[in-house]
Amino acid sequence: MGEMGGLSELIAYRPNHVYLTALNKALVENAVRLVYQRIYAPLRNRVFYSLEELNEAIWGLLEEHNNKNFQRLDFSRRELFEQVEKSALKPLPKERYPMKSTKWLTVGINYHVELRDDRHYYSVPYYLRKKGEETKVKMIYDERVVAIYYDNIRIAQYKRDRKPNEYTTLPEHMPPEHRFYAEWSPERFCRWAKSIGEEVELVIGNVLKSRKHPEQAFKVCLGILSLTKKYGPHRLNNACGKANRFGTYSYKRIESMLKLGVEQEGQQELEFVSSIPTHENIRGSQYYN
Repeated sequence: MGEMGGLSELIAYRPNHVYLTALNKALVENAVRLVYQRIYAPLRNRVFYSLEELNEAIWGLLEEHNNKNFQRLDFSRRELFEQVEKSALKPLPKERYPMKSTKWLTVGINYHVELRDDRHYYSVPYYLRKKGEETKVKMIYDERVVAIYYDNIRIAQYKRDRKPNEYTTLPEHMPPEHRFYAEWSPERFCRWAKSIGEEVELVIGNVLKSRKHPEQAFKVCLGILSLTKKYGPHRLNNACGKANRFGTYSYKRIESMLKLGVEQEGQQELEFVSSIPTHENIRGSQYYN
């Protein structure tokens, strides 16, 4: 009684659902019965010596089944498929569905997150790094693609890079000041310097070499090259020539020479070199031999 009462209540509550479920079940069972009768039964007494031979026999009977008219209709399963279902089908994916992994990661101070599997870093929009609080993003990745989500919205997608301890950065993710320097390169600074003069080119080359990473020298290079706006290319080239002879590549030193007007050859250079008075606390070069 308990089982019958529960079924009655279910039918009273969702009669359409129960009816459709029962109908679908009957259709499936009937399809299985027909396949058994029209494909399995004709083959049950035959002997096959390879999988290919068996598949070929099944395929022939399956085609015959699909091209046979329904019992009460004047068209076949093949015709029904061609007229109704085929146009609704979509092409299969060109590649196999990849297995994906998910990680929750904290945005670093440099607005990058690390895929620890590869020890590689990917950028996210810089404003997600908030002072005094952590921001979590979700990374979903497979063998080819790395996607990053924030608040259920995909904010970045990259081709997976397996080079360890390196960065993949989108320019639009960078703060304005970082984006400005990202548009520069050592080659671009050298070309600009060469257009001003050979001495300027030599100074810029030495500035770039003086840093472990050339990007760390970009601000100094830009400052030196920008002195042409105020002092002109000729004076800057002279000042850089004097800096090259002194072995100094400081922006402040070059700017100071231009402000004092001592970038020219001659007496002014001697005054500039001897501007620090000699006294007993200054050690000569021999002291370090």
